[in-house]
Amino acid sequence: MLNQSIYIFMMTSRKIAAIVISGLIFFIPVNAQNKDKAVYLTPKPGFYQNSILKDDRDITERLAPPPERKIFTADLSGYQLPAKVELYTNKQWHNPPVSQGNTNTCWCFSATSFLESETYRISKIKVKLSVMYTVYWEYVEKAKRFVEKRGESDYNEGSEANAVTRMWKKYGIIPEDAYPGLPADRKFHNHEAMIKEMKTYLESVKSRSAWDEDAVVAAIKSIMKHYMGAPPTEVTVAGKKMNPLQYLHDVLRINPDDYVDILSYRQEPFYVNVEYKVPDNWWHSTDYFNVPLDIFMDALKKAIHNGYTVSIGGDVSEPGFDRQTQCAIVPDFDIPSSYINDDARQFRFSNQTTTDDHGMHLVGSAIQDGKEWFLIKDSGSGSRNNDPSAPEFGYYFFSEDYVKLKMMDFTVHKDAVKDLLTKFK
Repeated sequence: MLNQSIYIFMMTSRKIAAIVISGLIFFIPVNAQNKDKAVYLTPKPGFYQNSILKDDRDITERLAPPPERKIFTADLSGYQLPAKVELYTNKQWHNPPVSQGNTNTCWCFSATSFLESETYRISKIKVKLSVMYTVYWEYVEKAKRFVEKRGESDYNEGSEANAVTRMWKKYGIIPEDAYPGLPADRKFHNHEAMIKEMKTYLESVKSRSAWDEDAVVAAIKSIMKHYMGAPPTEVTVAGKKMNPLQYLHDVLRINPDDYVDILSYRQEPFYVNVEYKVPDNWWHSTDYFNVPLDIFMDALKKAIHNGYTVSIGGDVSEPGFDRQTQCAIVPDFDIPSSYINDDARQFRFSNQTTTDDHGMHLVGSAIQDGKEWFLIKDSGSGSRNNDPSAPEFGYYFFSEDYVKLKMMDFTVHKDAVKDLLTKFK
């Protein structure tokens, strides 16, 4: 125990508390008191349980109520938040939100949506493109690398937004109605059984050292044909037959090489191309343009203000990510707004409290109280726990702070960031 006298008094005009210990005075600011509060909530069954799982008729045990649990979350009930799509007057054309079902293919849903908006921006064509066509070829390419690396390569559903342009460059793309990749009796995609079967097969390949790429690819295609069907090799558009690469270049007029990925983290040098070191970057792409956080945010805002959209990825598992209001903030009990910088961002990535959770399509912005908010089109189930007839169904609303702290990278047309790219060798 301390054998000393302690006195505390307030200097309210300066909002400072003074603590006097044994003649020494310590001044502590008290204006940093938290204004954001948190609560424990018991989540109710939402879109995932009530819609997606009910479509899984062969998995009836999942329809039982989930075990009760409580989550720690920011209490946004008393806040005036821009949680209406109509408030986002600066928004670009995009197709309505589509559910990814029971899959981990957000990377493809978000980037495909982004490229649909790009098609409209460039060619003024409104088109719905096949997500599963790209997913199909992504699984093929993953199998090839699995063989090449003798089993030391990730084989899961996840990937990154730039995988889409990578697959389009090699295999092209086709309209959604030419290849939905969904059984006729299902409303939502479910790849659980398929991915389990493919992984089991590949593990047997590894255990037998049966490294015949042609045989492995044929087997993977056979499994996918059972669950998804086989994609067509040509489509007919305006009475003209063409292959997927012709459709990409001649109709959509999209050049996959025109898209770049902007990243911001301190663990790699700035203003060089680096690898984004996350499991979903399974082919270890080193094409990410790494920039300081303030440059990252400036480039993002400039793109949105100049009529572009972006495919964005980062963490959606925070206490400030509220699925009731569909808004995402950074509460000050996490970190005050003025403290969000490169170090705070890297700290969370390094200790894995920021993870590469989810890919989304950022389609617009609005200003409230001097801060920017972003309109996020989402394929996940959390954005659908509201009225299906409401305009907000399938959207989130991200505060500028949330993007600044928790969104790690974005994909955009190179023309939107051409000044930034000149800083790279």
